[in-house]
Amino acid sequence: MARDVIIFDTTLRDGEQAPGNAMTPEAKLRLARQLDALGVDVIEAGFPAASQGDLRGVQQVADAVRRPIIAALARCHDRDIDAAAEALASAQRKRIHVFIATSDLHLEQKLRIDRRACLERIRASVRRARAAAPDVEFSAEDATRSDFEFLCEAVATAIAAGATTINLPDTVGYTTPSEYAALFRAVRERVPETETVVLSAHCHDDLGLAVANSLAAIEAGAGQVECTVNGIGERAGNAALEEIVMAARTRPQVLRFQCRVNPREIVRTSRLLSHEIGVFPQPNKAIVGRNAFAHEAGIHQHGMLQNGLTYEIISPETVGAGGSSIVLGKHSGRHALERRYRDLGYEPDATTIEQL
Repeated sequence: MARDVIIFDTTLRDGEQAPGNAMTPEAKLRLARQLDALGVDVIEAGFPAASQGDLRGVQQVADAVRRPIIAALARCHDRDIDAAAEALASAQRKRIHVFIATSDLHLEQKLRIDRRACLERIRASVRRARAAAPDVEFSAEDATRSDFEFLCEAVATAIAAGATTINLPDTVGYTTPSEYAALFRAVRERVPETETVVLSAHCHDDLGLAVANSLAAIEAGAGQVECTVNGIGERAGNAALEEIVMAARTRPQVLRFQCRVNPREIVRTSRLLSHEIGVFPQPNKAIVGRNAFAHEAGIHQHGMLQNGLTYEIISPETVGAGGSSIVLGKHSGRHALERRYRDLGYEPDATTIEQL
């Protein structure tokens, strides 16, 4: 039986953090309205402590978008948490998302604190966030490169302090599907308190495995997946929302989960994002790339003209793409050429077609 998985969209936060993806508060609001129409469960609207502009952007989304949960990111610092609480004050449904690194590399080289101090920050910050919002997510940054026993201690500390969602992010795109699934299973076994919270996956694409890792985490028990439209995000990007959603819809016998996303809004959302930030997906991008439903090779075109299922596992109309395109090029054959002439109103005979 398929189980429900929460779609946590971080296009407006993690997606915006990539160079060239900056959004005005007004652009964030337009996108948030479309994400609401798309049907995501959580919209992470920004990082209020980063700037007054970001705080204002989160406020505008919180004011106007009422159905989904609106989340704001905060480091494990009082100032960040207070800024998130301020930005979310008017939200119908709000979540404060606090994070701190748990890997020794980050603790020693970036934060310059020891493990004990890290746990103290987690405890104090989750409690402070919980006092401001009933829904608190804790992320153990760089979880996939953290010492396992300490990671479990951090997770248990966050749950005891009141966290309702625990995120185990692959912050630098380091893990593989089998490893990531094993991590979720091991944490669930080692920290029985995780049965009382939602476990979340957040994957980056540095090795091109973000979607595969996310799907592996869901199979291993994650109840939430964090992703972005078009896969935008830091460095090589985040797990692509459209790929996760359509993988589940296309292979329900294998990927036994479902979500509330309306697939017919996928292409519309992708295009709005691209126009707002001026960054378009590569042509061969799955689901939303301009070549995702285009066919130029004669053998493929012949098959498509007989039955679209021959070379398309997803109907383009399902995701709001309009339809397939038969592109004439040097690999095209007579069937596509004949169809194109007929579409233009001509009825060439067999001899003419051969000459053409």
